[in-house]
Amino acid sequence: MAAAARERRDIVTGEVMDEARLVRFVPGPAGAVVPDLARKLPGRGIWVAATRAAVETAARKGLFARAAKAPLKAPLDLADQVETLLRVRLLAALGLARKAGELTLGYEKVLSAILAGKVAWLVEASDGSEEGRRKLLAAARRAASQPRLLAEFSSAEMGLALGAPNVIHTAFLAGRGAGRWTVDVERLAGFRPLFPEREARGAPDPDGRGTAAGPTSGIL
Repeated sequence: MAAAARERRDIVTGEVMDEARLVRFVPGPAGAVVPDLARKLPGRGIWVAATRAAVETAARKGLFARAAKAPLKAPLDLADQVETLLRVRLLAALGLARKAGELTLGYEKVLSAILAGKVAWLVEASDGSEEGRRKLLAAARRAASQPRLLAEFSSAEMGLALGAPNVIHTAFLAGRGAGRWTVDVERLAGFRPLFPEREARGAPDPDGRGTAAGPTSGIL
């Protein structure tokens, strides 16, 4: 997480912020603008806040070329590219976490990990059983455990990433891997609304938009 603690300047607002809140871009072949989510590609980095609005503004106003002092041309769908790459990156990280023993699969194993207070993220298939999800969240409340919830990926997407059939319930165990994963989840939240948090927070507010604890943010 040391890399995420460094600060860079957003070319749209000029604000200096942690790298964890930014997306790095580099000049590519033929003057293209290339997202560098892993922050490893060679070249001088160009940093933009990790939000759809910021990336679209930078592309529309030619701010990449201005920052690089070179004739760079950003495609108007650059924000869509970043969103897609973040989703791919998150799924790949789930696969790596499983190999590293940082991910638990299956309802019973996930429940045991929640009751033991070991879970950082409850990662649920978006098309999975709502009843099973509610039971796991209720168990977390009873155990005074506070895992965050994400139900962004389908069962098929999760199964492909994890090399397992019919993946519905998974738990990302607390640790450095979960910390790195959190950075990318929060960056993705700047590009698309993620799974509403109302199931994780309790009853909806009177007008049905979110919860009494606050507006729907997409992650808990």
